[in-house]
Amino acid sequence: MRIAIVAESFLPLMNGVTHSILRVLEHLQERGDEVLVIAPSTQDTEVPHEVLGAYIHRLPSVPLAGYANVRVALGGVYRVKRILADFAPDVVHLASPFVLGWRAVQAAHQLGIPTVAIYQTEVPGYAGRYGVPFLENWAWNRVEHIHVLASRTLVPSTFALNQLRGRGIPRVDMWRRGVDTQRFSPEKRDGGWRAAVAPDGERIIGYVGRLAVEKQVEDLAVLADVPGTRLVIVGDGPQRPALEAALPDAVFTGFLGGEELARAVASFDLFVHPGEFETFCQTIQEAMASGVPVVATGRGGPLDLVENSRTGWLYKPGDLAGLRARVMDLMGDDAKRRAFAAAAHTSVQGRTWSVLGAELVQHYKEVVDADAAKAVQRRRGDRIRISPTPLY
Repeated sequence: MRIAIVAESFLPLMNGVTHSILRVLEHLQERGDEVLVIAPSTQDTEVPHEVLGAYIHRLPSVPLAGYANVRVALGGVYRVKRILADFAPDVVHLASPFVLGWRAVQAAHQLGIPTVAIYQTEVPGYAGRYGVPFLENWAWNRVEHIHVLASRTLVPSTFALNQLRGRGIPRVDMWRRGVDTQRFSPEKRDGGWRAAVAPDGERIIGYVGRLAVEKQVEDLAVLADVPGTRLVIVGDGPQRPALEAALPDAVFTGFLGGEELARAVASFDLFVHPGEFETFCQTIQEAMASGVPVVATGRGGPLDLVENSRTGWLYKPGDLAGLRARVMDLMGDDAKRRAFAAAAHTSVQGRTWSVLGAELVQHYKEVVDADAAKAVQRRRGDRIRISPTPLY
């Protein structure tokens, strides 16, 4: 197949959207598909023009206010339409569409190219967190217009499925996320790493993710004085200075990737995630694959991933006393924590990116076939309309 992936964000920025795109590119490369990625430009002159067999077409962009490493592509629908027309893909994959994706879905629609839109970021929910709640309705209107126009929308969780269907968006299906169970494994647990971040033998409460307002990492302050524990924050972002001031006893590792990340996660005793706007939350899957139980907020993607009283605990959004109580429950009972850890590890086996990649390609094929069938019907209709009236 010929596939154009329109990426709202891409390398060198690493986030959930970029991570998913890279796994998809790996699968498409193995299949031998021809892939074009359209993404915002970057100031990094070292970024390659080709990634995992896909050519990267960069559009001029500007930094997002207050978040300099996130860039917003410039230009109108015509520019994207011209790129798509030149490449002539069978299908357009819209990765977390909002700004660039809005132009792309219109361009593809005008060209008659089917689209698969991946709903991965709850942008409207961010509005309140960033102090601009009056933009939430506008953002939802943008999301609805994109996904109504798309041939098919794929969501990663039951919460997201119900959310979009409840807003009247048609043609919504589930497509979850895979996890690399070879890379993220209990075998990566490292005593030396643990000793370096918790030299007095404390149990480690860990968080992995962007240090941004929408992740609500500041909520972890309620865990700062849990007896016999050390809070470890893995990740980077614009909130890091404020969080370091608010959590002076926590260890901030900065961004970790590859085997460094796998070793860190496997070395946690407990994984916590306080964010309320996760459509999925890949880091929860990675923690579970690493044999680490989870405490997360009971909204969004974590509802599908964490089974209460078996693989971890969910707490009511905003209930920070509940967060602390559930952490205390597991940190104070080694046997229970080990049982939760074993159940968490078992629960994610079989969720490989290879399986999820094959599911995605099947979605591509279905929208392409449906589009071809509609084209045949249109041609038949045209022939009927232009047929001369029979004489009797």
